[in-house]
Amino acid sequence: MLPLALTMGEPGGIGPDVTIAAWRVRAALRLPAFYCLADPEMLAERARLLSLDCPIEIVEPGNAAAVFARALPVVPLGKPVTARPGELISANAHAVIEAIARAVGDVRSGAASAIVTNPINKKALYNAGFNHSGHTEFLGTLSAAWTGHAARPVMMLAGPTLKAVPVTIHEPLKAVPGMLTEELIVETAMIVATDLRRRFGLPNPRLAVSGLNPHAGESGALGSEEERIIAPAVAALRAAGIAATGPHSADAMFHPAALAAYDAAICMYHDQALIPAKTLSFAETVNVTLGLAFIRTSPDHGTALDIAGTGKADPSSLGAALRLAGELTRNQFAA
Repeated sequence: MLPLALTMGEPGGIGPDVTIAAWRVRAALRLPAFYCLADPEMLAERARLLSLDCPIEIVEPGNAAAVFARALPVVPLGKPVTARPGELISANAHAVIEAIARAVGDVRSGAASAIVTNPINKKALYNAGFNHSGHTEFLGTLSAAWTGHAARPVMMLAGPTLKAVPVTIHEPLKAVPGMLTEELIVETAMIVATDLRRRFGLPNPRLAVSGLNPHAGESGALGSEEERIIAPAVAALRAAGIAATGPHSADAMFHPAALAAYDAAICMYHDQALIPAKTLSFAETVNVTLGLAFIRTSPDHGTALDIAGTGKADPSSLGAALRLAGELTRNQFAA
């Protein structure tokens, strides 16, 4: 299998820490081969700061797999990176962006099988003129440039027992009812079903669609969105051949018996999806972006500037993201 392309993320955060730590425990975490798009000297300096033995070898993507057993393979970026743990340095923004774009380019050219992204700091990128609203939106633009048609990225939190998808993501809770439409729910769920088939190896995915209001609106007594918007969306999905059920009361969707009845939960807003996902398995939950021309996973944590360089960063989530990217690649090639 081709290696995975791992981006360095925000160099002042814990991306370098968990990259080094994950490589060091690669056998225990059962990691596929990967290389990191980064400044090799920055990674070597972070390893020295953390007092971790991590040999680094500069590679081309094509020989990363051969190097992986003896050293952390690193594909250098165009310019050096100056990194101080816990500090955002605006001059690094262009290298952060370059790593993401080159990772996608490597998958497109057949040099890498998928991309795994370390966390970025959007404020640091905005200060440098980054004109995308976020990491995922930038990936959507890169996907559109690849395929020639617009991408509709969908966030999934994938853990050992739950895959959860928010229909609306980083929106104020008061704005959610006005944003929900039958079309938005159907479009999101169709993308989820497509990627569950082609990348997760589920030929007939089952989707459980949540309500918005307590008790799924209780037949209109606690809100009308279920009857006006969500139930028609579920009916449209079923008419399209998707095994969808709902709207379900969200407070009864995540106990073991309920989880056994579906493959992914389609939730109406951010916390409705992310709270159960992170509660059930915080360290093993992975952020997967669906609807792209390429496989992209990411650890489900931020840059954690406050603990960068301290040795406190846990590589488990990055390990889970790398492992899942490898599994999705194998599933896609086997299809």
